[in-house]
Amino acid sequence: MSDVSMFKGSAVFVTGGGSGLGRACSIAFAAAGASVKVADIDSEGGKGTVAEIENFGGVASFVRCDVSDENEVAQAVKSCVTDYGGVQVAVNSAGIVDPEPAPMAESVVAGFDKVIAINLRGVYLSMRYELAEMSKQGAGSIVNISSDAGLVGVYDMAGYSASKHGVLGLTKAAALDYAQKGIRVNAICPGVIETPINQGLSPELMQPVIAGHPMGRIGVPSEIADAALWLASPKASFATGVALPIDGGYVIR
Repeated sequence: MSDVSMFKGSAVFVTGGGSGLGRACSIAFAAAGASVKVADIDSEGGKGTVAEIENFGGVASFVRCDVSDENEVAQAVKSCVTDYGGVQVAVNSAGIVDPEPAPMAESVVAGFDKVIAINLRGVYLSMRYELAEMSKQGAGSIVNISSDAGLVGVYDMAGYSASKHGVLGLTKAAALDYAQKGIRVNAICPGVIETPINQGLSPELMQPVIAGHPMGRIGVPSEIADAALWLASPKASFATGVALPIDGGYVIR
């Protein structure tokens, strides 16, 4: 999307904005004219995103936020309101994968709990405070980053799959709750994307991953960011409760 003024005057709150898809979304919204509050537990990464945005003349600031901690989420959203006057758009991108992938009976309970706390509870908490601010404004748009793992099963990743299915449940529930209040809530379900999580994989491991995508490649972060821009924009004014796969055809195999 090339309209550099599409989000001029808008305040955009992005969780997980310090790297990967969150960084790509932060940069894209800033390039489209928004003031972006970059929230992440990784201070170095979050400040790095802000520096990239400021390098091209965009407006952004960082707030440290562990999305599994309700108080930190509340304060992070409040900082967006304090600095930029509200929250017109939110992108909930913070997430992790199962720390020790394994078949369910062999999985580590603590690992499952951690994934659910960040990927699912974190989205719930973020939405809770974002929606509260948007309700005061009488308008807003939320884009949640789910996954193809929210649409289909994934081997050895019960926590990740459950959490991403749950994100879609939260998305649909909130979309219904706020459909007549000027607030739209949608989700993107990426396939495998070229992010730091995947960059350490060997060519031998990546080959079957790539083969699983009918287009014959994995995605790049800007492709997800472009989808987030569209979903958050007035161009998608009749879209709410959507679970949009951006995955090179992965879920249609």
